[in-house]
This record gives sequence, C-alpha cells and structure tokens, in this order.
Amino acid sequence: MDLNRFKPMDSTRVLFCVFSILAQILAEQEVENLSGLSTSPDKDIFVVRENGTTCLMAEFVVRIVVPFDVLALNGIDLITEQAQITVPRGAEIQGKCGSTEAELQISWINDAYTFRLFFIKEAHNVSKGQDVFWKINKIQFVYDTKEPSHFINAVNPGKHTASSHHLSALVTPGGRSYECQAQQTLSLISSDHHKGVTISMSEVRIQPFDIKIDFMFSEAYKCITDQREQLEEMLPLILGIILALIIVITLAVYHIHQKMTANQVQLPRDRSQYKNM
Repeated sequence: MDLNRFKPMDSTRVLFCVFSILAQILAEQEVENLSGLSTSPDKDIFVVRENGTTCLMAEFVVRIVVPFDVLALNGIDLITEQAQITVPRGAEIQGKCGSTEAELQISWINDAYTFRLFFIKEAHNVSKGQDVFWKINKIQFVYDTKEPSHFINAVNPGKHTASSHHLSALVTPGGRSYECQAQQTLSLISSDHHKGVTISMSEVRIQPFDIKIDFMFSEAYKCITDQREQLEEMLPLILGIILALIIVITLAVYHIHQKMTANQVQLPRDRSQYKNM
C-alpha cells in the first residue's frame, strides 16, 4: 500500500485548518477604538469588524465603583474604600461577532482591568410569527487591586472578577440599535468576599447584530426613561397647542354668533310700536 499518496491530501487539510484558524483570529482582531472622535472626554466609541464590514458598534460612558478593604489606623480593623474607575481613551479592545452571540472586551493598564459585555439574540414564537430581540445577558469586570492608581494600600491585593447573575438588560427588537441617554445602574457580585460592584452606563448607543451599513447604527430603539423624558419635554408644547386651539375656537364661535345676531330683525319691546310696523 502506497502511503505517499495520502501525504498531499494530509498537507492540504493541515494548510486549510491553519488558514481557517488564522482567518478566524484576524476576524476577531479587526477592531477599532474611535473614542478620540467623541466630543465628550468620557465617552467611548468601539467598532468590531469582520470580513471588512461592521458587525458590532458601541458607544457609552461607563463608570465603575469597586469597594476594597484597607487597614485602619490601628492596624487591626478593616475599612472599606471605593475606587472610581472609568475607561480611558487608549483602551485596547477585542470582539467577537456571530449570528446569535457577540462579545465586546475592553482592557487597559496592561490588563489590570477588563470590561466584558456579552450579547445574545433570541427569537420567541408569537401569534403573528417570531418575535426577535437581542439583549445583554452577562457583564463581567476583572480588576487587580495591586494596580496603584485606583487601589491604594489594599489588603490582600490581587485579581478579582465581578460578574452579573441572570442578567437581561438593554432588551431591543431585532435589527435595531439601543439608545439611552439616561444613566442606568447595574450591580455585579465580586469574587472579593462577594462585594457589590456598581456599573453605571449613560449616553449609550449599542448594536451587536444586523448592522446594514458600515459604521452606521440602524434605527434606534429608545429606552423607557428617554421616552418618558421626551414626553415630559413635549407636554408643555402639547398643552400650549391645545390651549391655543380652544382660544381660536372660542373666538370663532363668538364671531359667528355676533354676525348671526346682527343679521336678525330687532323686534321692539314696546307693543305700541307694532302699529308703525
């Protein structure tokens, strides 16, 4: 049996596997941090692209509050301090796109901090067909209390991971982007003695699936808070228009009444005057 005839086929398969892996790696690494284009110093803009097209876009302001322990002045008791952390402009990003799952990972200061957003797209059967929507189903924040710019004199310094549990956030109809200017607060549980880590997001615009035009969000789905605020802003205008219409209608009715009254024959009140009529 000639074993040499199998070698070209084996080599081809190996090369195909290598190229497939390289293509996948390159696709995952095709990311851009466009935060420098933002007019707000705190706002971050991230883009993930695969095969030359945009598959995930995100822009937001994120503030993270992390509690950590330090020794009291007596050297015995522990005091809980809070680190206020924001994502810097020069953060490194990675991303993954898929038909039903996507991920955005942001790291900075030599991976001392890593912020991850996990997205999922689901479809539910309803009477009119399928109801498709996407949401954030997990948030994770990895931080190192050895990093001195935010954690000073932390007790037992080291890396910790804070994660969400049973999360369903930013639920958005399929094919649309999510937009919310109002601040939203999410709570994570840390591996550091189950401390609560707070994630505050504002000026949010995210779309992890079904981007039709390169570098452009699809039609926005506004959060309930923004819708309520927009209604509250429009309410004085609506009331003003209604009041103006009432005034116009009242004046029009009065004018018509006066005109009709003027055209009527005025009958004399004194009966003696009927003889002259």
